[in-house]
Amino acid sequence: MISRREFVQAAMAASALVGASGYGSWARAAAQQKLSEDQLLEFADFGNVTLLHITDIHAQLKPVWFREPEINLGIGEAKGQVPHITGADFQKMFGIQPGSPEAYALSYPDFEALAREYGRMGGMDRVARVVKAMRAARPDALLLDGGDTWHGSMTSLKTEGQDMINVMNALGVDAMTSHWEWTYGQDRVKDVVENHLKFPFLGANIFDAEWDEPAFEPYKIFERGGVRIGVIGQAFPYMPIANPKWMFPDFSFGIREQRMQAMVDELRAEGVEVVVCLSHNGFDVDKKMAGRVKGIDIILSGHTHDAVPEPVMIGETLLIASGSNGKFVSRVDLDVRDGRMMGFRHKLIPIFSDVITPDADMAALIEQERAPFKESLEEKIGTTETTLYRRGNFNGTWDDLICEAILSERDAEIAMSPGVRWGPSVLSGEAITREDIHNATSMTYGACYRTGMTGETIQTILEDVADNIFNPDPYYQQGGDMVRVGGLAYDIDVSQPIGKRITNLRMAKTGTALEPAKSYTVAGWASVNEGTEGPQIWDVVEAHIRRTGTVRLEPNTTVKVTGI
Repeated sequence: MISRREFVQAAMAASALVGASGYGSWARAAAQQKLSEDQLLEFADFGNVTLLHITDIHAQLKPVWFREPEINLGIGEAKGQVPHITGADFQKMFGIQPGSPEAYALSYPDFEALAREYGRMGGMDRVARVVKAMRAARPDALLLDGGDTWHGSMTSLKTEGQDMINVMNALGVDAMTSHWEWTYGQDRVKDVVENHLKFPFLGANIFDAEWDEPAFEPYKIFERGGVRIGVIGQAFPYMPIANPKWMFPDFSFGIREQRMQAMVDELRAEGVEVVVCLSHNGFDVDKKMAGRVKGIDIILSGHTHDAVPEPVMIGETLLIASGSNGKFVSRVDLDVRDGRMMGFRHKLIPIFSDVITPDADMAALIEQERAPFKESLEEKIGTTETTLYRRGNFNGTWDDLICEAILSERDAEIAMSPGVRWGPSVLSGEAITREDIHNATSMTYGACYRTGMTGETIQTILEDVADNIFNPDPYYQQGGDMVRVGGLAYDIDVSQPIGKRITNLRMAKTGTALEPAKSYTVAGWASVNEGTEGPQIWDVVEAHIRRTGTVRLEPNTTVKVTGI
């Protein structure tokens, strides 16, 4: 029986584009339960163009624990397709041996045990080592950053992203696009672009809201290896929906499919031989766009944090996903001849922090950036007997802890916490530091509100968020993951249309049904409404952990999912 990999490669050959995924070299080492830096960095040079891709780092300068998702549901045509395959099914699809370093890096089973065996991942000093090694072999390599870079840690919050800006400048990034960067406000973004960045800030889909005109560079043309490469930036299209519009009132976003096609055509008319879309659309949106916009050779996908060890081909467009939190660097070598891409080689390079040697210069810069906050970052707030993680369509244990803190510290009946994807893990038995708390909560609109909501309003909120995630049309999937709840239980049928997905809403402790007209005390954070009042969420969580001392969380069974 033909394997999936054989099928994919046969399909590539049939389309006259010759390709190969190079993750097999470290997969073989993983099967032998050993890794070396040489094996991780091994890459047989190919063709005449090299691209390096990083994305969704979320300001994680140091190595982290990061558990990949357990539940990542695909709806409609995406059902059962990459990246909506997890756990043992994911391992089977890609020929990954359970318990191997590859299984640890790319999937969630046995996460805690494998984490203790293989160590943390990421760290920008290790990423710098990989980038330098790749550029030593291919000096013309382009390094492209998919955004969500300046946000997600205590130091980035305190410096308005300057720590990450300094690091990415030193890393030698050639271009970036954006998402959470905008939550520092439009004035800060403009100041950074004009005065601090040493590379282009691309966004073909970012327009001036008043004049409906392009507001930033849409693309950049590079000449590398004798080849003209056009890189188009695609910022997160749903900024005013997923994040507070009042922070960037002068700008509008959107997928702008026709604009993307126009930029591709413009680049081709200028003699560009390879068109790259540096995207923060999310994987499913990129898949749909790849099938509708003609002439894109490669989409480097970001936003949904997917780590996929082999490219996905949509027609003749390569779709590449490079994970998050600094866990991976993607390398793609291209053979470009006669004005077109004739073949490729790809490798998703895992950043095992205990295997890859830190780059000394970058390590020194990171320590310099962290030094003013070091004592506060490292302060122990409590300990945990439960591995804390966040990543998946529904509550993770970090989310449960945050909701528990909101219920307790804000004296609420129901807690709501946003379904954001960022936030590293903490292993059981470890101390919870202030840095850990901020890694899961830091943002510029973190006020923890307390208000009254009727049962009808609560149901409407859940239905609206569910449609942002489980709408069968990727272009209508405008959010992160499902809003996390505490004190509340419900059933969700993801196969139903909006208004019919959420049923059996009830109080978690008593099982009492929510009454549509009754008002309930609800507390939450990350409201997109301007002027939201309340203590900052990291202070709420810290107070709860200090009072609790040791965190122990029971398995959360309050959400029943059907229609899968």
